[in-house]
Amino acid sequence: MARRPGISYDGRMARLTPPHVVILAGGAGARMKIGHPKALHPVFFRPMIHYALDAARALGPPSTRLVVGPGEREFREQCRSWPEVRIVRQEEERGPADAVRAAGPAPEPEGDVLILTADAPLLTARTLQELAARRAEADAACAVVRGAEGGGEAVAWCFRARDLAAALTGADILVPEGAAELRPADPVETLGVDDLYGLWRAEAVLQARFNRALMLGGTALQDPGTTLIDPRCRIERGVRVEGGCTVINSVLEAGARLEAYCRIEDSVIGAGSRLLQGTVAREARVGRDCRVGPYAHLRPGAVLEDDVWVGNYAELKNAVLGAGTRAAHQCYVGDARVGRRAVIGGGFVTCGSGAGAPKQRTVIEDDVFVGGASHALAPVRVGAGSFVATGTSVTEDVPPDSFVISRARQVVKAGYSKKYGKAKDSGAPR
Repeated sequence: MARRPGISYDGRMARLTPPHVVILAGGAGARMKIGHPKALHPVFFRPMIHYALDAARALGPPSTRLVVGPGEREFREQCRSWPEVRIVRQEEERGPADAVRAAGPAPEPEGDVLILTADAPLLTARTLQELAARRAEADAACAVVRGAEGGGEAVAWCFRARDLAAALTGADILVPEGAAELRPADPVETLGVDDLYGLWRAEAVLQARFNRALMLGGTALQDPGTTLIDPRCRIERGVRVEGGCTVINSVLEAGARLEAYCRIEDSVIGAGSRLLQGTVAREARVGRDCRVGPYAHLRPGAVLEDDVWVGNYAELKNAVLGAGTRAAHQCYVGDARVGRRAVIGGGFVTCGSGAGAPKQRTVIEDDVFVGGASHALAPVRVGAGSFVATGTSVTEDVPPDSFVISRARQVVKAGYSKKYGKAKDSGAPR
């Protein structure tokens, strides 16, 4: 048998003939109250059925049949990465024995049939391989994995194919007398997902497994119990993630650091960059050696080139900040392109053309200084090397190397405070 990734083989297991696999995924999840098949519900960022399919593929079976109830089209969509799996429809949910009958007879009567349920996502391929080995060594009609909870109910079966039909006489799969039993070294593997509490328990185990692997691989997790990282992520060596962070389908390059309670989705964080506490990035790209936050928001389309600083409570959307640019606190840069080495003052806002109007872009070229509390009304371009004074509203293009100011002259009227102040404060409590 070809060696498969994810299983540590010994000589005894390598000589086994892989069993045919039947996966039972017809449960409707009534106790979970989710309104769709239980096996399609996400568990630790993936549909539950993916865990059973991965475990089955690692065994190298000659055939795999997936028995489903309602939602056949959705199952086919979710199983596109497993083209070797044949999906069988169980017209009405009448127990696991009926589901196995719906899968049809084993293609090889002298082989083995491994039956597993889709709602036990913690079972590993290694345990299933040991189950097949246990049946072969005992020369028994069946070997079974029993759970540590719920009265020790079976969660996986390995039958000699010619003995399987006799075990399917009722609604349940009957374990014959003298069947061999396997208790996994880690009892948590047999945990089934029957309700939302069980779902949480399973996700906690998968989270702990993945975080342990990350830390052994060189990722520093300050508090693994509160750190949620999607297994689809690519995390390079030397990354540090503080407690309360969530990272989904993203890339953290070498030396990147996430302070507490950051949330990163579908984004790339460049090498050596630091996201300060509470920063959110969605569909964004952060270059090397950047500093963002705290509590900044990088919305879809935000791109920071190398050595960019973004201040606290700043927000970027569909905007590019060139290398070496500084965007201060509480600014909003949207639908814009900012060049290199620019300085954007606190409270700066790029303004669109009004609700329902086509999006217009603001362009700020290299080496521009924009004073705080300024505005740019798109479409507008500020030429390279220009200086925009504090409080200016830029409504027309600015040539390079220009000084622009548009705020009104300050007017001071002595004594007016007493006259108008009394009118304003007349209703105020004393």
